[in-house]
Amino acid sequence: MSLKRKRDVWAEVERGLGSSGRIKILRYLIEHPTEQFTRYSLRRPTGLSTEELTRHLRVLVELGWIKEFPHEPKTYRINMQNEIVVAIAEFFRKFGRTLRV
Repeated sequence: MSLKRKRDVWAEVERGLGSSGRIKILRYLIEHPTEQFTRYSLRRPTGLSTEELTRHLRVLVELGWIKEFPHEPKTYRINMQNEIVVAIAEFFRKFGRTLRV
């Protein structure tokens, strides 16, 4: 992997994991990888407001870490085809029970 690509990956990881809100969303979606969720259905398990969810989901969709489905209302699912998401999921599975956000 080139140095530029490594920098790009680290910048992506910093952006994706740069807030506890995004980590909460990722952890929940990784625990339910085949399910789709509305913003409303993510409120309770993440403890985030609708506004916070909207902001964080936008970033995660832009990164390609989650998929957005154009239903009404929109739904979201973790993108387990993204190699960074797969690595994060493995980390959460290995250490998730001991980590608190």
